[in-house]
Amino acid sequence: MGTTGPTGANPGGAEGASQTRRQALGRFLRNARERIQPVDLGLAPGVRRRTPGLRREEVAQLCDISTTWYTWIEQGRDVTVSPTVCARLATVLKLARAERHYLFELADCADPEHWQGDIQPLPQGLSACVDSISAPAYILDRSWNVLARNEALLGLFDGWPDRSEQPNLLRYIFLDPAARELVVDWEQRASRVVAEFRADVGAHADEADIQALIQELAQQSQVFAFWWGRQTVVEREGGLRDFRHPSQGVRRFQQFTFRLAIRPDCKLVMLLEDEDKPV
Repeated sequence: MGTTGPTGANPGGAEGASQTRRQALGRFLRNARERIQPVDLGLAPGVRRRTPGLRREEVAQLCDISTTWYTWIEQGRDVTVSPTVCARLATVLKLARAERHYLFELADCADPEHWQGDIQPLPQGLSACVDSISAPAYILDRSWNVLARNEALLGLFDGWPDRSEQPNLLRYIFLDPAARELVVDWEQRASRVVAEFRADVGAHADEADIQALIQELAQQSQVFAFWWGRQTVVEREGGLRDFRHPSQGVRRFQQFTFRLAIRPDCKLVMLLEDEDKPV
């Protein structure tokens, strides 16, 4: 085989991971390779081996890349590993879900097999966790579909998201007239929401489900289309959020967002009422 695989990576690109990340990727792959029993992959058990697990050339052959190229990855060289190769490595090395996610994070690329298309239900118990929170709280997936919400959130948003069969925070903000009344300084918040969403989807923005959502919003909301075209990116930092409730008046909250370890594509958002600061 040549010095690169047919779907491998391009050497030495400026977009490659940092040296620390590359070294961590190499150590992780080496450890995963050494714990795999060759017989589990149909390889001859009688071959004499100086090291435990698989050889580098065996991993490379099973992943359809060159041994040289795989060696460079383990050595932490300045190479960029493609999502296709990451997916093959995850399969050959029999990585668990958390390990697969860690591999793609270290390789700094998007997993082509992340939850796509139909909205995936949450693991058992997470909805109950949200219900147990006294403050308004909800869980969003990568497309900002609302997968869980508690009664406090339902009261703050005056019945949304239960008004929608498949509630999505972006659709609410840009397509539901009620959002303009509820969210104080709606135009300013809307512009930041678009930038937060762009940062949130990152390398997944070209995937079919997210592309369909972006196209829908751009066609139906001039505000979304304008700000999406500006290419602005900001972190979802939280901070003060003011809401003009139809019966309770203006209420101010501090927003906090947490990633879920058991569903890395999801985030828990909590709104803690800020009673001490005047609106």
